[in-house]
Amino acid sequence: MGSDCCCFTPTPSSRMNSWPVLARIKTVLRKEMVREFLAEFLSTYVMMVFGLGSVAHSVLTNQKQGSYLGINLGFGFGVTMGIHMAGGISGAHMNAAVTFTSCALGRVPWKKFPVYVLGQFLGSFMASASIYMLFYTAIQDFSGGLLTVSGPKATAGIFATYLPGHMTLWRGFLDEVFLTGMLQLCLFAITDKKNNPALSGTEALVIGILICLIGVSLGMNTGYAINPSRDLPPRFFTFMAGWGTQVFSAGDNWWWVPVVAPPLGAYLGGIVYLIFTGCDSSQEPPKMENSVSYEDHKITIVPKGRPCKPTLTPVSVNSASVQPAQPLSSPRLTERF
Repeated sequence: MGSDCCCFTPTPSSRMNSWPVLARIKTVLRKEMVREFLAEFLSTYVMMVFGLGSVAHSVLTNQKQGSYLGINLGFGFGVTMGIHMAGGISGAHMNAAVTFTSCALGRVPWKKFPVYVLGQFLGSFMASASIYMLFYTAIQDFSGGLLTVSGPKATAGIFATYLPGHMTLWRGFLDEVFLTGMLQLCLFAITDKKNNPALSGTEALVIGILICLIGVSLGMNTGYAINPSRDLPPRFFTFMAGWGTQVFSAGDNWWWVPVVAPPLGAYLGGIVYLIFTGCDSSQEPPKMENSVSYEDHKITIVPKGRPCKPTLTPVSVNSASVQPAQPLSSPRLTERF
């Protein structure tokens, strides 16, 4: 009996033709910028899938299978999983505000800023699309087929944050600045190896707990976006998926606040930490009353009582200019979410 199936057996020549293509792909994927872009994409995707999924459970079941605490746990442990995905490659920022602060304080080169943010935005957008597909029938059943931004059957809040009735636009702006400042302040403390950091290997869990803590204690007013990468891409997705232009006009054009306020708040929070506690204690050894210079290495010991300064400027060793002092912690475990 004959067979209608046709099996293709690669010939040596076909294998040889495919090798250069695979080699080029591997070469591209090994480039630092590409790896960091993919790391930010994947970590943000994971974080947003768990976070938005927890919101969907709460909204679509009228909190029967979800709760406000469940939403905070979803985002908190989503961040933890995202850090495990990419913490050793890009630092798993997953947050354009954190990336902006890292660049502004000299911890990450500015040339990486668009690479990181693009990866975060694409990951967040794809996570929104995934949640929409997974919960499509539930969204249609809950809303009666009418996709709305406000009202008892509103579903746009599954994907992005919206200003509640008791808040004004500028109070919401200040709220987002403050919350993101607290986020960055605590991130620096958690990862500062010269202060009292989280135990090695527990950083991801502690940062996840931090996100949950911000949500349960301070998240009521604005939904604690604290992250342009968390809010803007899902908003664009809902605009394209049928919710319309109201996703931008709702709440007195609230959409721009989660984009502008978090970078400002994160930068201020980082500056506050560096000024108050982010000094290099190694520059102030005990039992030194006067400034002493070691001629062998041209190193000046700061005398007792002189205020320590954040190690953000170059120092001089043997009259040669060197790079700025190392960050408070490893660049791969510094700022996340």
